[in-house]
Amino acid sequence: MATSSEWHEGYEKMSEETLNFSRALKSLQEELEAVDWYNQRVEVTKDDQLRRILAHNRDEEVEHAMMTLEYLRRTSPVFDKHMRTYLFTEGDILEIEEKAEE
Repeated sequence: MATSSEWHEGYEKMSEETLNFSRALKSLQEELEAVDWYNQRVEVTKDDQLRRILAHNRDEEVEHAMMTLEYLRRTSPVFDKHMRTYLFTEGDILEIEEKAEE
């Protein structure tokens, strides 16, 4: 059951679509936070085997984050639009934005 601290509006008033969108965003946030934690641990550990395990775990979290981003792209036209504009491009990102806004 969700707690009130997880929602800014009444949980019972939101559609399943909105709840799922929020769940995906929260999951993405958690996955990215885990990537950061593992990455910090990889950098400081002196044990080579542990470093390799932690790097593996970090990379798994990146995979999970990308799966969630793809879910957001598929279910949100705004995410889809901006991901198509910026991802897998070359050159200055702000110039890409300027061209997209023309």
